[in-house]
Amino acid sequence: MSIEFLRTPEERFSVLPGFPYVSCYAENLTGYESLRMAYIDEGPAGADTTFLCLHGEPTWSYLYRKMLPVFTAAGHRVVAPDLFGFGRSDKPVDDAAYTFDFHRDSLLRFVERLDLRNVTLVCQDWGGLLGLTLPMDLPERFTRLLVMNTAIGVGEPISPGFAAWKGFAAVAPEIPVAGLIATDALAANGLMDALAYDAPFPDDRYKAGVRRFPQLVPVEPGMGGIDHGLRARDFWSNTWAGESFMAVGLRDGVLGKDVMAQLRTQIRGCPEPLEVPEAGHFVQEYGEPIARAALEHFGIG
Repeated sequence: MSIEFLRTPEERFSVLPGFPYVSCYAENLTGYESLRMAYIDEGPAGADTTFLCLHGEPTWSYLYRKMLPVFTAAGHRVVAPDLFGFGRSDKPVDDAAYTFDFHRDSLLRFVERLDLRNVTLVCQDWGGLLGLTLPMDLPERFTRLLVMNTAIGVGEPISPGFAAWKGFAAVAPEIPVAGLIATDALAANGLMDALAYDAPFPDDRYKAGVRRFPQLVPVEPGMGGIDHGLRARDFWSNTWAGESFMAVGLRDGVLGKDVMAQLRTQIRGCPEPLEVPEAGHFVQEYGEPIARAALEHFGIG
């Protein structure tokens, strides 16, 4: 099936502080033949461990620029895709194209295409809402979890902060991407780092995915993705046998300490989290010490 899309001009990505990586592209993914998914693939292709880093709303793989070099310096492979509608990936123009299954299935096909194995899932925000539903269908591929400020959607409210964000996103004439991230990005880095999050979106036509994601989180009965969330919660509670590490940005009013405490009870064997007091929702902006702590915890530093 052909999907009408926009492709961000490459010159938009000419200034990306701390992100010298060359994008790869997965084309003709099964079910997504007309779209091109961008991803970063760094470190040894034959490394024993692959870190699969999944971003959320409204970011892209640039979010992992602090963590990626820590993982590769330890000899590991890092794969960080841009979800369709974000980053350098193609952006369907029809809001209705964006569904929970649209994104989830694309990630399953992506993992299979690259034949990723011994995967450490690294996820935050929508990277977790989607990513935490992947290992139950590909259990032989995932062995570790590094989870930050996210949740599993099962048709129940997540937090008052999320409800407020969803309401704002539904009525805002245009969602200010760099503005959402600025509190974390500016505090941790500087203006150019914050502005890099605007690079994928020359104008509002490119933001269908940005507009849709807040409305797709499974927080009410009958929403898409609830079945996957319920299966995921059961998987992580009762089947998961891998190692886990959790980090929490404490200034997050949407998916912060209380939400993550609840998630921790759903992940078998998950230790006490690493709390990052200065970090908000976009905790990866403070990601270097998190990455180092996770490697030490897993014993693969």
